[in-house]
Amino acid sequence: MSEEKKPGWLARMRAGLSRSSAKISSGITDIFTKAKLDDDTLEALEDLLIMADLGVPTASAVCEALAKDKYNKDISPEAVKEALAEKIAAILEPLAKPLDINAQNRPHVILVVGVNGGGKTTTIAKLGRQFQDQNHSIIFAAGDTFRAAAVDQLKVWADRLGCDIVTTKIGGDAAGLAFDAIKQGMASNKDVLLIDTAGRLQNKENLMDELAKVRRVIQKLMPEAPHDTILVLDATTGQNALSQIEVFKDVAGVTGLVMTKLDGTARGGVLVAAAEKFGLPIHAIGVGEKIEDLRPFNAQDFARALVGQDEDV
Repeated sequence: MSEEKKPGWLARMRAGLSRSSAKISSGITDIFTKAKLDDDTLEALEDLLIMADLGVPTASAVCEALAKDKYNKDISPEAVKEALAEKIAAILEPLAKPLDINAQNRPHVILVVGVNGGGKTTTIAKLGRQFQDQNHSIIFAAGDTFRAAAVDQLKVWADRLGCDIVTTKIGGDAAGLAFDAIKQGMASNKDVLLIDTAGRLQNKENLMDELAKVRRVIQKLMPEAPHDTILVLDATTGQNALSQIEVFKDVAGVTGLVMTKLDGTARGGVLVAAAEKFGLPIHAIGVGEKIEDLRPFNAQDFARALVGQDEDV
């Protein structure tokens, strides 16, 4: 069954990245049709990659690698795409790491953070389903207590998955909720606790205070927790994703990334820039709203799709 799904998954990822890949692919064709690799073409390529959200360090590194082997030689657009895909894959490959559960934790606590609207709550549900498929018992904590819609949405997912959920009144204390959820998870011997959180970046100070308090309270019961702090990023936000990583890394001690909405007008190049700048593990990417639309991150598939390289290359 998974073999049947795979082409659909890749096709949707490619479609989601088409905004980025079309820009990169057509730009490379424009630059390198009947052109040698010289200072002018290298500068044009570097500008193209920066405009495609890959970031200055990655753009410079790719151009330096190309210049080393191909300077002042004829080079086809296809060869440039291939070299670019290889470089991007090499950057991303060490960071492609599944989100593993340590069975000794009971529960293994995963704090999920990110801005409102980025897909946190849906990602929690999708992760929960994956953990259930791995025979782990799960519990949710609806910690985005200021948004009734987020609480209601997580309740619906908990009902669908048949798992426990801990909630509190709207506007209630998120840290107290996390404390109660861990106590319940420990008492019921659950394998995994997934905690939703608020994402109000417009008031960074309040967000910092709340997340810091949540972490302190969690650690009163489980000093080594949270065992993972996952930042959910919306792939359509482009360079804004870098500032989100910066904030949440400082505030919440982010340990890994999940990128969502790769089925839309994704600006996927930013994931490469984020990898270069922060070096955080990339656990999974999402290409839709369905429960199965979250998959482990594959660096080579992503790199080929991003530069518009044919699937059979």
